[in-house]
Amino acid sequence: MSKNASMKSTPKQASTEVSNPASADLWLGLQVRAMRKSAGLSLKELAEKAGLSIGMISQIERGAASPSIRSLRQISEALKVPTSLFFQEGDIPPANEIGRIVRNNARRIMMLRQNGVSKELLTPDFSGTVELLLIRLEPGGTSGPEYYTHKGEEAGLVLCGAIKLWVEEDSYILKAGDSFRFKSTLPHRYCSASDEVTEVLWVDTPPYY
Repeated sequence: MSKNASMKSTPKQASTEVSNPASADLWLGLQVRAMRKSAGLSLKELAEKAGLSIGMISQIERGAASPSIRSLRQISEALKVPTSLFFQEGDIPPANEIGRIVRNNARRIMMLRQNGVSKELLTPDFSGTVELLLIRLEPGGTSGPEYYTHKGEEAGLVLCGAIKLWVEEDSYILKAGDSFRFKSTLPHRYCSASDEVTEVLWVDTPPYY
């Protein structure tokens, strides 16, 4: 199924106030619950399809836990929806900027509060061949304990703070000004390596979300 077809067949996103990090987990959980019910799946059925425990799915839906990047992808695939649906919408841009320009207040944001990670989409949408993200990691923030893979390549530049990046069995400490590139088909993960907020300009091609 194409990304556009998936977008058309998915239910309207549930709404809740997302002005603070604590409500971000609840917002994401409401999206998972709404899409699960729209697909006619029980908690057990979604858990089996996603390869996760019933307890984990229940915690995510209640906003009591943040999924890892890998787990969120597994949930998306089980629901047959693009992971991009879990980005909160920013302000609607003027007609002549749609598809070209992203203003600071119009960025789409994904927040995984309990993992200490937020991702801001810097490209106008998910339809192109390149995806540019600003990833922000709180101290202790992580993509999750599991390695994950996907097609394509990715690259990035550490703007401030530091990250620890694992690619296969190798690990690297990258500080402000350091950059990287690797094939996304290689198992990888990352976490904060700083006691301050870390920001990374991250590029995926083709788009991961």
